[in-house]
Amino acid sequence: MKKITYIYIVLSAFAANSQVGIKTYTPEEELHIAGTDSNIRIEGLGQFYNPNNLGTGLTTKVYADANGDLVLGTLQDNVDVIFDSENYLEDVQNPTSLINQTGEGSGFSEVGIPIGGTATSFTLTQPAIVEVNYSVSWNIGKNATDRSRLDDYRARIIQTGIYFRQGNYLGPTVITDYYGNPINGIPLCITSTCSEQAGVIAINGQFYNNNYLKEGEWKNFRNTASDYVILGPGTYTPMFVAQLAVRDTSGTGAVKMYVGVGADELQIIAYYFN
Repeated sequence: MKKITYIYIVLSAFAANSQVGIKTYTPEEELHIAGTDSNIRIEGLGQFYNPNNLGTGLTTKVYADANGDLVLGTLQDNVDVIFDSENYLEDVQNPTSLINQTGEGSGFSEVGIPIGGTATSFTLTQPAIVEVNYSVSWNIGKNATDRSRLDDYRARIIQTGIYFRQGNYLGPTVITDYYGNPINGIPLCITSTCSEQAGVIAINGQFYNNNYLKEGEWKNFRNTASDYVILGPGTYTPMFVAQLAVRDTSGTGAVKMYVGVGADELQIIAYYFN
């Protein structure tokens, strides 16, 4: 007669509600692993078996798919550097880069055209946290030349920001984020007549002043900023806005600012999370 040996593997104690504990006799969940040094190993997610595992030097995210299975995301699921442009806007001093001085609180105006034109866009295949980093150049003066420097001894503020258009740079503006919330709390005017509004992020500025005894500088200025927004799947083009404001416009003349006249760095990074 053959001898049959039964081997039982006991994980831990089974509670009345079928909870299983490892290193504990009092599990508090359906599967409870106790111990300060406890860990879980799934060989199929390891670097040797799975090409989506980024190794010990990088972070690899684990996702639950539609079936509840634990899987590793692909590189697209993690970080995608979409733009890293050292000169994003056309280097021109013409009406496309012009911002006219206004009184305080008059809002932004769109400015600048991407060098890539309608081809300068990116597509998100799934929701992502979009990081924006930029450094944009500007000149200022009565005509923004070395022969028309300001000498009225008045302080001005120069602000810049980023917004997005759907599709190419001629498409409709993006006002809400992935969750339907207004970007940055409220849409802002991006034309002098407020005929268009957009969700503007990465707003930053600096003061400009001059002395009536010594004319002010007029070029080689920059604004820099960083910000984040959550966008859904779709095609987008990042665009710039700016405003040049002074408290009292009387006697200041037609002061002008040209944006994007030099090298303008723009970096767009997508962090996929879904």
